[in-house]
Amino acid sequence: MGLPLVDPLVPMLAAAVRDLDAVPRADISWEPKLDGFRCLVWRDGDEIDLQGRSGTSLTRFFPELPGPLRRSLPGRVVLDTELVVPVDGRLDFDALSARLHPAASRVDHLAETTPAHLVAFDVLALGDRSQLERPWAQRRATLEQALGSAHLPLHLCPTSPARSDAEAWLSLPVGGDLDGVVAKATGDPYVPGGRGWWKVKHHHSVDLVVGGYRMHSDGHGIGSLLLGLVDHDGVLHHVGATRNLPAARRAAILDELAPLVIVEGGAHPWLGEPAGRAPGAPSRWTRGRTTAWVPVRPERVVECEVEGLLSGRLRSNAKLLRWRDDRDPATCGYDQLEALPSRRPATPTIAWDR
Repeated sequence: MGLPLVDPLVPMLAAAVRDLDAVPRADISWEPKLDGFRCLVWRDGDEIDLQGRSGTSLTRFFPELPGPLRRSLPGRVVLDTELVVPVDGRLDFDALSARLHPAASRVDHLAETTPAHLVAFDVLALGDRSQLERPWAQRRATLEQALGSAHLPLHLCPTSPARSDAEAWLSLPVGGDLDGVVAKATGDPYVPGGRGWWKVKHHHSVDLVVGGYRMHSDGHGIGSLLLGLVDHDGVLHHVGATRNLPAARRAAILDELAPLVIVEGGAHPWLGEPAGRAPGAPSRWTRGRTTAWVPVRPERVVECEVEGLLSGRLRSNAKLLRWRDDRDPATCGYDQLEALPSRRPATPTIAWDR
């Protein structure tokens, strides 16, 4: 593409803080944090690319989007967006995850039955000019002007300078479309890969790498997943495990991980002489239970609800929330656990059907 930025680009990130009071700046605009996939939209004439957070292209999984984007967007532009799938007027993360399917026929079917939408919240380039160095307030004004004639399935993300709006978004019942709120300093530039924004999430969730599993004590399906985080040197450390998985999911997850199982003699970060923490041998805490585990290639990521870290490990077993196939395992670091949020989610005022 002949744009002033190079595809792929690492998106700007948000640092987790415990609540609204922990945001360290006063010149803030607030946005709802939608429950979807991060997506950079690149357009250069007829050429469209949807870039996931890990840098891979998502375009082939969402064939329903390029056509409307060509009708709605300026001819040469790069946008930062959230890719979502609304079902019956509410966002459905499971339906979104199901869109990442290898079979073309299945992709086409899902494009018709669960079409995706894009919610734009930043503009990174327009025409021949990069927008990265401009302050957020100016980028927002440019974004609003650029999307003035946008149509479904493209939306402009709500934003507000009023903390009361952030409090309102966080005060609604758990189970809405939000994953929390994001705070952005109005005078700051866009820094690719930098954590220059702040996020308050409604539950303390962390994306963790699946490095192995233990079978259930009854021998039928997986009992728990073994989880890891990556340190600043790129070393994967074992930090804990999930709680016992529901009986209905044990066999399905066993089948899901079967292609990743490492046979005897294979290499794994937690086998041999590991550089980081590895699953330990039996101890007085296991009370005679087996600690035998099956290593898998650390290529899959899960989002789990956790209570924080204690001496480099999870305080208690994590609650499995969902698979995160949009995440690169190498990006699942300890920085996710630097602070604990304490609020609840809300439903943003976005009309998905008009």
